[in-house]
Amino acid sequence: MKISCIQMNMILGKADDNFAHAEELVRETVSGEHPDVVVLPETWNTGFFPKDLAPCADRDGERTKAVFSALAKELNVNIVCGSVANRRAEGFFNTAYVFDRCGEVAAEYDKTHLFTPSGEHEAFQCGWHTCRFELDGRKCGLIICYDIRFPELTRTMTLEGVDLLFVVAQWPEKRTMHLETLARARAIENQMFLALCNSVGSAGETRCGGHSAVIDPFGEYLARAGDGEETITGEADFSMIEPIRSSINVFRDRRPELYKIR
Repeated sequence: MKISCIQMNMILGKADDNFAHAEELVRETVSGEHPDVVVLPETWNTGFFPKDLAPCADRDGERTKAVFSALAKELNVNIVCGSVANRRAEGFFNTAYVFDRCGEVAAEYDKTHLFTPSGEHEAFQCGWHTCRFELDGRKCGLIICYDIRFPELTRTMTLEGVDLLFVVAQWPEKRTMHLETLARARAIENQMFLALCNSVGSAGETRCGGHSAVIDPFGEYLARAGDGEETITGEADFSMIEPIRSSINVFRDRRPELYKIR
């Protein structure tokens, strides 16, 4: 499976500009790289996040679904559409959407762990479910940014059946080392492929650090970005997963009766 991560720059609070730019980048990527899956970063429609979300947030994903469902079908590509600031009757959510090659919604996920140091919990409501789906017959999962700091979430999803984890983020430049370390750790400990798509540019006073990556189950980089707007592409060979899980069988050797996670 060929995976392209679009490390997009966005304009804070300018949804029209960001939608146009995201569509342009997806078209360019599919034309140039011919991937099976294209990935966008976290809250690419607004940036993370403007002070007044009401004028620029999507409304129950209507615009995102209309644009990217049609685009996925037209281009015959799976689109992991990052996440968008999303307004529903219950409030604002940080919502990820995934579209398959037919333009159908393969998954929808509200970020479960909100980043309290930046006040995300004051602007958004949290989600209450994990995110697993299939693309081209492959078992996938998705988490958003801060979620990656909670290994129990990723392990739960892997035990339920995930071979490829998508991580969409707006991770700050000053903690780039944390992001790279956590991404490789999640891939290694769960013996799976991981596609990380971070953003670049500034969100208020915070500069996002890029360094998107496609990582194999050994924690090796198949593709790795720098700190500017760019697209990276890596290819996941799923035939390597079973030999790794058989030779170092961490799932068989687990001792869940000893784990006291509440």
